[in-house]
Amino acid sequence: MGAVVTGLSLPAEEISLFRQARVESLLTHIEGDIRDMAVVEAAVAQADPEVVFHLAAQPLVRLSYDTPVETFATNVQGTVHVLDACRRAPNLKAIVAITSDKAYENREWVWPYRESDPMGGHDPYSASKGAAELVIAAYRRSFFSAPGAPLLASVRAGNVIGGGDWALDRLVPDIIRALIAGERPLIRSPHSIRPWQHVLEALGGYLLIAQVLAAGEAWAAEGWNFGPADDDTQPVSWIADRITGHWGNTGWDQPEQVSGPHEAKILKLDCAKARNYLGWRPAWGLGEALNRIVEWHRGVAEGGDAQAISLTQLAAYRALFQQG
Repeated sequence: MGAVVTGLSLPAEEISLFRQARVESLLTHIEGDIRDMAVVEAAVAQADPEVVFHLAAQPLVRLSYDTPVETFATNVQGTVHVLDACRRAPNLKAIVAITSDKAYENREWVWPYRESDPMGGHDPYSASKGAAELVIAAYRRSFFSAPGAPLLASVRAGNVIGGGDWALDRLVPDIIRALIAGERPLIRSPHSIRPWQHVLEALGGYLLIAQVLAAGEAWAAEGWNFGPADDDTQPVSWIADRITGHWGNTGWDQPEQVSGPHEAKILKLDCAKARNYLGWRPAWGLGEALNRIVEWHRGVAEGGDAQAISLTQLAAYRALFQQG
């Protein structure tokens, strides 16, 4: 796309998309922890950015029960560090801060959440993302609202899925690991409902809002949902059936006893605002997203180049997204 990109992150894990797809060869990579203000300040100064995307997070609900202090430090104080460093970036035009669909106070109801709904969170992860939204709102009003100041938006995607995600305790990576090992996946909560979407759908929304902000459109400096179509909000069992079917109809099992901390059972996003004001809508349905995930992992498992497969899928998505 022609952008000069600098990234700040923790060291990549051995098995990760970053390493498999040789992402470091495509950008300037800085290793560091956003909990360290000096590291963030130095990275922002080095990059001298025009647009900042803040995606760094501790992203797992169940892990947040084991590491609540680290989760809040990363997701809340880390957000403070990024936004505060942005105050001293002389050429900055736009900031897109990514939080989560789980930032909303979940009432376990069938209605999708709109941007005007209150923030909240039962577990440390969800609460940390709700708190990050309050931080973002405070920085927007206090430091990024004067004429000529950078414009700041927060964005909330659904449950993003895609090839190359190896995170522990996530549905699709857990299924893929089992299938590669020749095992039947174990599905913990088959009836839980989530707004599933391919990661490229979310990234397309983030890039779109960044473009609008960078053009100086102050009305867009708000919170935005970028989620799937209503009929792509499906139960876990639906996802498991289709991935295992694409892989070879192995089927899946449910543990006899399921224990663990609280997790929301139903979650949906209302994306009418992005659709009506930005003209954004998903380009790939959930079925196509799952096809692409299986294509990616099968290709890599059979010796294909992860970077080439990723770029091919990205090109296919961009062509369809630009048509829409």
